Amino acid sequence: MALPTVILPGYLESALAYQPLVESLQGLGFPAVTVPLRRRDWLTLVGGRSVAPIIQKLDHTVKQILQESKVSQINLIGHSAGGWISRIYLGEKLYVGRGEAQGWVWQAHPLVATLVTLGTPHISQERWTRWNLDFVNHNYPGAFYPTVRYVCVAGKSIYGERKRGSWLAYSSYKLTCGQGNTWGDGITPITAAHLTGAENIVVEGVKHSPKSPGNWYGSQQGLSSWVGYLL
Repeated sequence: MALPTVILPGYLESALAYQPLVESLQGLGFPAVTVPLRRRDWLTLVGGRSVAPIIQKLDHTVKQILQESKVSQINLIGHSAGGWISRIYLGEKLYVGRGEAQGWVWQAHPLVATLVTLGTPHISQERWTRWNLDFVNHNYPGAFYPTVRYVCVAGKSIYGERKRGSWLAYSSYKLTCGQGNTWGDGITPITAAHLTGAENIVVEGVKHSPKSPGNWYGSQQGLSSWVGYLL
């Protein structure tokens, strides 16, 4: 039997947006659940504040699924910011968020068999995001834990250019990796979505968000490229 899978949404997304992905995974024989986040739960992160409230909800969901399934590990899928937040969750170093007096340690890497990141910006030039991402990449560079299988999925659907139809992609790519004229999923450039030492995948034609028109990472085209790693 496949391990249960927990999905951590991306920034400003609610659990509801991932219900089709949950149903697709369940249809393929993978028990799946999304961390029950609402869009307003993300507002506490505005301005680079602590991601601890999100990780606390993630931890509660993981522990609940482990207990209900009577297994010792889960697979974890992190979409967009959910990917690098998941890397903090795996870690054993004290995390103290911006403006917090209390620190947190989750040390969840023994609980996770495979971490799949979908369109995650593992690097950023953006001022407020860098504080958290610098913590992640300084303490847990690359595919850090050898007991965890890291699978990093990037989309290749929009080339960033300063013209109508690709200006948003250009701006987002430049803010993320410092270069706007590159390929990505419309929000995250390919170069930022991969990690050293991970199993890095590029999927043609998939866009960043579950609300994007056409294919995204959780649609059939995107899903078929990475779902096998959950076995």
